[in-house]
Amino acid sequence: MANNRDVNESTPLLDSDSGNRPSPPSVFQGRRLACAAILLAESLERIAFYGITSNLVLFLNSSPFYWEGTQASQAPLMFMGVTYLISPFGGWLADAYLGKFWTIASSLILYLIGMLFFPFISNEDSRINLCGEEMAFPVQPAECLSTNSTPPSNVTCPIRTPYCGPVVYSGLFLIALGVGTVKSNITPFGADQVKDRGPEATRRFFNWFYWCINLGAILSLGGVAYIQQNLSFELGFIIPTVCLGVSFLVFLLGRTVFITKPADGSAFTDMFKILGFACCSQKPKEPNLLRNKPKLLDSAKVTYGGKFPEEKVEELKALVKVLPVFLALIPYWTVYFQMQTTYILQSLHLKIPNTASNITTVSHQMTFRFPAAWLTMFDAVLILMLIPLKDKVVDPILKRRGLLPSSLKRIAVGMFFVMWSAVAAGILETKRLEIIKSNGTIDQVLGNVIYHAADLPIWWQVPQYVLIGISEIFASIAGLEFAYSAAPKSMQSAIMGLFFFFSGIGSFVGFGLLALVSIKEIGWMSSHKDFGNINDCSLHYYFFLLAGIQGVTLLVFLIVSVKYDKQRGRAGSQRQRHISS
Repeated sequence: MANNRDVNESTPLLDSDSGNRPSPPSVFQGRRLACAAILLAESLERIAFYGITSNLVLFLNSSPFYWEGTQASQAPLMFMGVTYLISPFGGWLADAYLGKFWTIASSLILYLIGMLFFPFISNEDSRINLCGEEMAFPVQPAECLSTNSTPPSNVTCPIRTPYCGPVVYSGLFLIALGVGTVKSNITPFGADQVKDRGPEATRRFFNWFYWCINLGAILSLGGVAYIQQNLSFELGFIIPTVCLGVSFLVFLLGRTVFITKPADGSAFTDMFKILGFACCSQKPKEPNLLRNKPKLLDSAKVTYGGKFPEEKVEELKALVKVLPVFLALIPYWTVYFQMQTTYILQSLHLKIPNTASNITTVSHQMTFRFPAAWLTMFDAVLILMLIPLKDKVVDPILKRRGLLPSSLKRIAVGMFFVMWSAVAAGILETKRLEIIKSNGTIDQVLGNVIYHAADLPIWWQVPQYVLIGISEIFASIAGLEFAYSAAPKSMQSAIMGLFFFFSGIGSFVGFGLLALVSIKEIGWMSSHKDFGNINDCSLHYYFFLLAGIQGVTLLVFLIVSVKYDKQRGRAGSQRQRHISS
């Protein structure tokens, strides 16, 4: 409630007369400008983010970099892994020192510095100054070029060191630091603008927040990705950099209408102190201090002879109960991040029909103008269409009938759909390899690089993108809602940071699995005949492996979620009895 706010909390003047309105017509009444500023800043930031990630595989796979397919796919996986792993640090920084507003503002500056690397890397003169001259390709022994057998154990197939690798990764690392810190704070900061309007306002804000994320993705994929592939990577990197600068200005100017809070201590600091005391400190032996036999964390409470208030320990126990849910989401994120890595790599080796601009009579090479990254828009467009339908029609009907599923049940549904996305990708890859084996390949030019593609239309990838989009509506939005609602008020940034932290682990799991299946003994992703080529690989095994891992995890998650919902229900009924008594 307004009169229960902290004395240091900053509230916009636009909301000063809200107490005179007995029943505002909208849950966003008086907060629309603040919410609009956050949503606009987030949309512009997403244009910048997808301006880097959507065509990163193509950028590193093409002239003059020529990174191998595995290396080019691992770069965005590592980037997204660092992005999400850094999120808890961003939450800690906001809670302990800067507050959410100034943490987001300073992170956007760091983000902007990282973005500036890429226009310079894509410009020939500045790239040579930063990275040096392009390296020659290593000479491959004949055994490495054979498509019918694995190279003998005594033959070493040299791998070309990724050209400009340190500079590319430095830029990606700076962007990841900025994105991760912004990500862990802007969601709870936006929810703070409407949290006193009740859970309905928070739920609707998360729906529209996610809608704006995908609006930014569509604008970036629709415009920036086309420019990068068909006009110039340099111009295609300048545009998202400018968008990020505008996002920073919008957010900074929004300070006059934002509800802001000062830093009031980090839950992470308290958390590690309590864990250290409970695990390592000597427990009291005086029987008068002991009521029942304490559990591990209970021993840190003052009432059990510890040093910490009961409220702080109970908050940490609430966080510990949430962790199994986050752990179960790791395989979901591993599959989800394939959309911007191996799914793109697969699309580069499928035929893009009805877009040929010319055919040369000598080599029958076809030059395509349709950006491969555009298929990612099926995911974003689906979300843009279905979220308003869900928010305005489906959820209200289910809520009136008492059938609105819990956030954990929606996450389980999302896991089911993402599993079938990986299965669809594996089936398509199996068919693609069969066509190449029987009919050979066609040559298509994308980003000034010739790709040896199967004569199979790229539209066959649509089902896997649609399935991953449906999964996102259930799992990702419900995950954000669960993380925010399950968190005690003092730990909302911390739990939101941990939600993204485990997303990052999922990305690194994908990175590690790609490295594992690329070793000579397995060889699913090893091809030395052509840099970036996957026609001699077994990418379908990798997709089926991901689907299998997700399927097993879904079964485990169903057990965990049922137990958690029961515990939460019991805790709620106990609180009700305590209040009534």
